[in-house]
Amino acid sequence: MTSEVSNKLFTPLQLGDLVLSHRVVMAPLTRFRADGNHIHTDLAVEYYSQRAEVPGTLLITEATFISAEAGGYDHIPGIWSDEQIAAWKKVTDAVHEKRSYIYLQLWALGRAADPKVLAREGLPFVSSSPTPMEDGAPTPRGLSKEEIKRYVDTYVQAAKNAVFKAGFDGVEIHSANGYLLDQFLQDVCNKRTDEYGGSVENRTRFTLEVANAVTAAVGAKKTGIRFSPWSRFQGMRMKDPIPTFSYIVKELAKRHTDLAYVHFVEPVVSGGNDQEVDHSRDTGSASYPDSNDFAREIWAPRTFLSAGG
Repeated sequence: MTSEVSNKLFTPLQLGDLVLSHRVVMAPLTRFRADGNHIHTDLAVEYYSQRAEVPGTLLITEATFISAEAGGYDHIPGIWSDEQIAAWKKVTDAVHEKRSYIYLQLWALGRAADPKVLAREGLPFVSSSPTPMEDGAPTPRGLSKEEIKRYVDTYVQAAKNAVFKAGFDGVEIHSANGYLLDQFLQDVCNKRTDEYGGSVENRTRFTLEVANAVTAAVGAKKTGIRFSPWSRFQGMRMKDPIPTFSYIVKELAKRHTDLAYVHFVEPVVSGGNDQEVDHSRDTGSASYPDSNDFAREIWAPRTFLSAGG
């Protein structure tokens, strides 16, 4: 690491209404350590407290279900019940005691859910469209427009629970890695013919509605959002992601000038792993490999988080 990069890495950064003491942020890491009711145990308090040792550090939590309907995995924490909120409050108190900060990542699975878990709980298996993740995989049903509106409301309630009840410094909307919002953004999954499918404007509508509603509820300075244009994880990756993701970043910049940050997964990362095959030139070239620089340029000079860079 050059001294110039090192010096910048350890300089303060304004992020929303927070001032971080440095620019190393803990990325969201799925852990599967909650109990059977999606409630965190004291292990989470220890885990996050340990990672908050340097004052002024920002932690982004593991992805957290906004509702039972948004789930479909066991042992993932939730943010809808009083017991879940109380468990998270212990975590935020511990992080704040170390004089660090913590955002909650808001999660809905869509077709990435385990259909057996959903069936056991009497919940539907849904996505943007009846598009299976891969050949031979279960086929979800497309959400109705009424269900989409309810999901927006659910994101809002989850954000309020996180910020106003559980004590989080903000929330990150998870619109990456092939989960529900990403399933609407990308045309490899979204085959709808209504106002939520087809054109770039339509495919980005759901995510932008969520962003509009969440920022109105808890404040733009307490809201971030995550994208993964290049990832092939869970059956994703459009032929050319740049037009879609350029549009949504431009819209966020126009509508929410003081959004805390946008968070992009780098092309070398797919889901929770580095890609075994280098796909970083699938759209680009040897001279101009795939890059998130297009989004950085649109979003500048605002705060831009990079995962896997």
